[in-house]
Amino acid sequence: MTIKDIAKESGYAVGTVSRVLNNHPDVSEKARKTIMAVVEKHHFKLNSNAKHLKQQASSGIAIIVKGSQNMLFASIVERLQRLMSEKKYASFIYYIGEEENEVERAERVCLERHPLGILFLGSDLEFFKERFDRLEIPCVLVTNSAAELGFDNLSSVSTDDEAGAQAAVTHLLKLGHRDIGILGGYLEKSHAAHTRYKGCEKAFAKQGIKLEPGRQYRSAFFSMEEGYHAMEQLFEQMPDLTAVFAMADVLAGGKNRMKGFYFSSTLMWDADAETLMRTAAGNGFDGIELGNYLSPRLTTVRQARERIADRSLEILLSDIAGERPAVHELLPFDIVEGESAAKIAR
Repeated sequence: MTIKDIAKESGYAVGTVSRVLNNHPDVSEKARKTIMAVVEKHHFKLNSNAKHLKQQASSGIAIIVKGSQNMLFASIVERLQRLMSEKKYASFIYYIGEEENEVERAERVCLERHPLGILFLGSDLEFFKERFDRLEIPCVLVTNSAAELGFDNLSSVSTDDEAGAQAAVTHLLKLGHRDIGILGGYLEKSHAAHTRYKGCEKAFAKQGIKLEPGRQYRSAFFSMEEGYHAMEQLFEQMPDLTAVFAMADVLAGGKNRMKGFYFSSTLMWDADAETLMRTAAGNGFDGIELGNYLSPRLTTVRQARERIADRSLEILLSDIAGERPAVHELLPFDIVEGESAAKIAR
């Protein structure tokens, strides 16, 4: 399949096809849709072989981010942009919905911008299993592990999510809590949420306690608003809960707001603060700076954000240079004790 073949099948001139493939604005929406339908039908890739790669000037590195309210991702993206700028690489950032297919988006990005490589922040591994083999450029999953997928051009850098979640719940158990609620992502869609959930199960099992997902777990997308509503539901399910483990600090922010803490552009103190400290402890996962400004300050599983960004880009650039096969790194974490996790009074 060549550009001429696409032109013949779509009924448009070669020049029009070229403008669509290069994301030129001077193309009608009808032409763009018709041509892209042919492109996707035949899985056409401009960078499908070395000859094409030499002929086409790449326009940098793409970053595809699932969700626009994940503050961990925001801090990683900010550092990645700075590092790329220092190394004279252009960066293109694409924010997509948490339920969107990031691999399909990556295919379109390759057709439109011909990036040297792609960094994925947030990922559904099922989408990668289904169609990642259509992508030929180097890619890195950031904060999720791709070790089980086995693609030669897909590396990953992540935190040991299972061990981190186990450590967080163990911390609450050591403080005497047993009625512990969990706020997290959708287990069937989020690899990170699924892995962290397994860590929670292990922590409870070591204490001879069985985790009851129908009662103790509430799913939410990673935003404060989602955390707020999930926390409301958790209180309804567990009126006697004494502690909450949030699989992302931004969800824990919603939990704090639930009991009288409000975060906007400034921090506002509510008179109900001491009540929260007496009634519900809380741990978060991410170690984002927001946790330091919430009141009480979050106890959190701190991920090495800068190291995650640094290694992700280093690995991607090495892959682009053809210096190494795919690698999968797990980076360490630590528990940072704030004020949100208190010992329970018996």
